[in-house]
Amino acid sequence: MKIGASAWIWTSPLTDGEVERLAPHAAGMGFDLLELPVESPDDFDYAQAARILDKAGLDRTICAAMGPDRDLIHPDAAIRQNGLAYVRHCIDAAARVGAANVIGPIYSAVGRTWQSTAAERERDTEMLVRQLSTLAAYAQPKGVTLCIEPLNRFETSFLNTVEQAIPVIDRVGSPACGLLLDTFHMNIEERSLGGAIRAAGDRVRHFHASENDRGTPGAGHVPWREAADALKSIGYSGPVVIETFTDKVKTIAKAAAIWRPLAESQDGLAREGLAFLRALLG
Repeated sequence: MKIGASAWIWTSPLTDGEVERLAPHAAGMGFDLLELPVESPDDFDYAQAARILDKAGLDRTICAAMGPDRDLIHPDAAIRQNGLAYVRHCIDAAARVGAANVIGPIYSAVGRTWQSTAAERERDTEMLVRQLSTLAAYAQPKGVTLCIEPLNRFETSFLNTVEQAIPVIDRVGSPACGLLLDTFHMNIEERSLGGAIRAAGDRVRHFHASENDRGTPGAGHVPWREAADALKSIGYSGPVVIETFTDKVKTIAKAAAIWRPLAESQDGLAREGLAFLRALLG
């Protein structure tokens, strides 16, 4: 497995200067991969980032930031169209930067919650399947996979669990559409992390190793051995990325809810988390 770090650990938004600074910094710590959030389409140059990351010897992924005007199942058609255009941009960004995955809650704006009847949920699910099918067809020829992330109940009311996400992935039925699982969200929503990972099986294409408080992996109460054993049992060999946030993050600031320091330093969080995951995963 390649172990990565989200650029959100250190900075927001990600700019050309920050890519140039963070790539050798993360590589020097021993990371294999840097996750690149696209908060705005013009934040950084993708071709230039590819050259910098290649020089640092780092793999990379693209992280979608689903803000209020980026939503694939919103009642407002204009917001849905903007969401589609934004995700297409992220797919293009991934192709230009040399990333295999575009990851995130690629269905609704982070922080949007609403009550649904069973009929309304099925209507929205059908809409999402159509939207993701279109996007997966766009992504597949470019060698890019969409990795759909269930979030906790405070950040979305739509996909909270693996059980809810599996039918969406299966109905899309494309090799360019899989799952991203994040231990922070799973620790809130899943009765068993190991059981959820095993149920997801080969649909898992990306994994976020996040502590229960968004602090240093291994310093909290996430059942890490259970998660590691489950990943091994499904034969997972994809990226494992530490995702937490600087308090500078704006796009999803309210949902991320980083109101206090989570470690003595962001570098310390990254280094100690990496050492923990190397020992855990081998």
